[in-house]
Amino acid sequence: MSDDSCPPLFGPSFDADPYPAYDWLRRNAPVVRVPLPGCETWLVTRYEDAVAALTHPSLSKDPASGSPEWRAAGLGLPLDHRPSLARHMINADAPDHPRLRRLVSAAFTPRRMEGLRSRAQEVTDSLLDRLDGPEADLIADLAYPLPITIICDLLGVPEEERETFHRHASVIDSAEASEVEEIARATDALEKFLADLVELKRSRPGDDLLTDLVRRSKDGEIDTDELTSTAFLLLIAGHETTVALIGNGLLALLRHPGQAAALRADPSRLPDVIDEMLRYDGPVRNATWRFPTEPVVIGGQEMLPGDPILVSLLAANRDPSAFPDPDAFSPGRIGEPHLAFGRGPHYCIGAALAKVEAEVAIGTVLRRFPDLRLAADPAGLTWWPSAIMRGLFSLPVRLRQ
Repeated sequence: MSDDSCPPLFGPSFDADPYPAYDWLRRNAPVVRVPLPGCETWLVTRYEDAVAALTHPSLSKDPASGSPEWRAAGLGLPLDHRPSLARHMINADAPDHPRLRRLVSAAFTPRRMEGLRSRAQEVTDSLLDRLDGPEADLIADLAYPLPITIICDLLGVPEEERETFHRHASVIDSAEASEVEEIARATDALEKFLADLVELKRSRPGDDLLTDLVRRSKDGEIDTDELTSTAFLLLIAGHETTVALIGNGLLALLRHPGQAAALRADPSRLPDVIDEMLRYDGPVRNATWRFPTEPVVIGGQEMLPGDPILVSLLAANRDPSAFPDPDAFSPGRIGEPHLAFGRGPHYCIGAALAKVEAEVAIGTVLRRFPDLRLAADPAGLTWWPSAIMRGLFSLPVRLRQ
């Protein structure tokens, strides 16, 4: 490829394979301003610069720190930044960030993860038991319903309300950025859904995370907007990352049958395989927005207060300075840790849960379907058109000979 021009950074061809464009940027413009609807953003692509940005004390996560142009563009999740959904830990700096993170951290302890592993196995087996034909879509049939079920269990969403949540969440997960009205309607519906759910937990408490947060709100540890925003964050981010991890990971194994065979022969390799899936084609394209609170220099570029910044985790995880032969799918790598779940104080609080669900789902699929193979041309698969997430709409497979 010529170094004269960068491949497109938007559109279906980029969504399908962003890595040639990221390679060009790392070599030619590792920290660069990129146009977005309504504003420009800095895009960081090298591993060393990504670590610097993710851990920089002068980069704020608070949307109020963003430039007027960025705020007017309505970017971020949710798009309209309403306080009832946006005042969660991803959008907070100290002291609010550690306070909000601490309130939910008990739900993600190693002991709790092992209990959720058993539940994930139960749900996975039930979902796969339904696949009695020769073909399936492993996104619709497994990768989507499994994490939705687990996060609804964790938060205490009643069974009869889950289909409503699924319907609205699927719009936010996968809609085109241009479908603003559709996303706004789904966001309105989820706002009401969460307000009603909080009231339900006030009157009928249960043994779940949302009940615990409601109890803490009575003690003044979390206010009402923070409560509904935290529930929104956990419900959306708590499942979409895992949907993408399971789908992208299964596709990587289907495209590398030798690695799939080695994993079937030695299931103890599964944690290393999941870790390499996260590096090789992780579920998060760009870390969520950051904004300088004072002039900051990263990768030789000065960023001014309010400038929106995206850190490309996909690009950093294919940086040859950190990962030899970065385009190879090579479980068991020795060297730098990947950045799929971020770095620093905003490291993904649900990372352990996502890994547990991926290990259960992918390990069980490989064990139960030894003849599994892709039932579509990889080049024809459709990817989410998201600035933040990287995931598949569907993954058609042939389960049996």
